[in-house]
Amino acid sequence: MDSTTTTQRLRIDWRGRPTDIDYAWVNDTARGPAGAPAPVMVFLHEGLGSIAMWRDFPARLCEALGLRGLVYSRPGYGRSTMRPPDERWAPDYLHRQAHEVLPAVLAGLGIDSPPWLFGHSDGGSIALLHAARLPTAGAIVAAPHIVVESLSIDGIRDTVAAYERGPLRERLARFHDDPDSPFHGWSDCWLSPAFRDWSIVEEIRAIRCPLLAMQGVDDEYGTLEQIRGIARAVPRTRLFEIPACGHSPHKDRPAEVIAAVRDWLVEVGPGAPR
Repeated sequence: MDSTTTTQRLRIDWRGRPTDIDYAWVNDTARGPAGAPAPVMVFLHEGLGSIAMWRDFPARLCEALGLRGLVYSRPGYGRSTMRPPDERWAPDYLHRQAHEVLPAVLAGLGIDSPPWLFGHSDGGSIALLHAARLPTAGAIVAAPHIVVESLSIDGIRDTVAAYERGPLRERLARFHDDPDSPFHGWSDCWLSPAFRDWSIVEEIRAIRCPLLAMQGVDDEYGTLEQIRGIARAVPRTRLFEIPACGHSPHKDRPAEVIAAVRDWLVEVGPGAPR
């Protein structure tokens, strides 16, 4: 997000304790054909992400689609309530975000209609889990995880080494009140033996909304089997495999991603934003 974006605070009650969520609206004056507020697309960030780390992509996408956008930092990230130092995230941490935090944010902001979701990496998995259980207009998932692969573990180990050397921690400190909060919450869980058999393949078979699943051919955290597995499990899936692209399609190839989302929305049927 750029420096002119105004963030706000929403307090939710999560697991018995008050939790502050930092959030921002983009393109929030967009209106539908009848003059009513345009539908909402919710952006769900990666495992080390935050509001600011999206840069201008949510605004660009929502302006291209005529949608309102909601961007927020999950608990433990950005300027939201940090993870207590002694708290270890369990293997179901993505389920908790999909089934508890995201619904609480939507309710707290008065969003009653099923949202459109755009999730990247961990956020893509959260979008899938939410869509499998709760009303969702449609979801775009970029570099999502549905199983744990050796490539993912190797990539995270490399990231841990970079964090311990210092420069990565310094960079993340610009975007998070305490960079150790998201980093160790995420990396410790992914590298734990309990997470090695994590899979959401069976759960996502319940998804009934349309999906656009995209991934860079050169993704350093997962193979194309992640999105191809989604297509096998969810019939209403369209795939977009992006050449010369790594783990962050919206950063590596933003124009192509925006065009792909726009084309997909035209095809998914009545009620899709134009």
